[in-house]
Amino acid sequence: MLITDCHIHIEPYEMIKPAAMEVMRKKRPNFAELEEFSREPKKFLAYLDRAGVDRAVLINYPAQETLGFSADVNEWIVNYCQAAPKRLLPCGGVHPRFSKDVAGDVKRLIQSGIRLIKVHPPHQLLYPNSYQTDCKPLRDLYRIAESEGIPVMIHTGTSVFPDARSKFGDPIHLDDVAIDFPKLKILMAHGGRPLWMDTAFFLIRRHKNMYLDISGIPPKRLLEYFPRLEEIASKTLFGTDWPGPGVPEVKQNLEDFRALELSDQAKQKILSATALSIWPE
Repeated sequence: MLITDCHIHIEPYEMIKPAAMEVMRKKRPNFAELEEFSREPKKFLAYLDRAGVDRAVLINYPAQETLGFSADVNEWIVNYCQAAPKRLLPCGGVHPRFSKDVAGDVKRLIQSGIRLIKVHPPHQLLYPNSYQTDCKPLRDLYRIAESEGIPVMIHTGTSVFPDARSKFGDPIHLDDVAIDFPKLKILMAHGGRPLWMDTAFFLIRRHKNMYLDISGIPPKRLLEYFPRLEEIASKTLFGTDWPGPGVPEVKQNLEDFRALELSDQAKQKILSATALSIWPE
């Protein structure tokens, strides 16, 4: 079984705003180790080996207003993942309010080797369906990703970082995206936690092109949040959101997930098969 963590943050910390960096430092006593991982992929790969994870999708995206990341983060993560392209899958993004050519930037992103595009509404300060109102260029992001067969991950739920606006995290707005772009694979990050899990579950069951990323949800509470998880196991992806504030180490997260009262078949789908259907070996 090839285990994939679909949501890990390895980032260029020098780009992060001081206020956001302070949140990270307070919540991660081993922050010096994280900085070392961001400089040396081999050390991070050894960490994955110790955790028992075969592949990791490394999440990055521009968020100039809140976290400080510019579009340069895309080139950084593509270069980082070249250290082990079969194990490290780069995720990047295009901020539709800062790009002058969203369609062109998304095409160039895909050509560079990006395997996933991230939209983070609370950090990019827009709704996932803002292409209907005040951010028309967002439509081009989804349109190009759909035509090129590249999945898009959309953050749902709250954020604790300064300047983030959690109102943008309500997953109900993904309903429009799934309808308007029916061939786009949409990965709903975090399942709306901790406020909108019922909405998230409804949407995952409603839309064939939508998947659930369980990262950022404490595994011990996962079945409290999603008591009918077995029903959507084939559309669910294991992820940790490590080293996000308050997230356990990857190995502990994986062990806690394996201890859940789920069938072996459901665990196999969530840990491996669903990810392989999206990112084949």
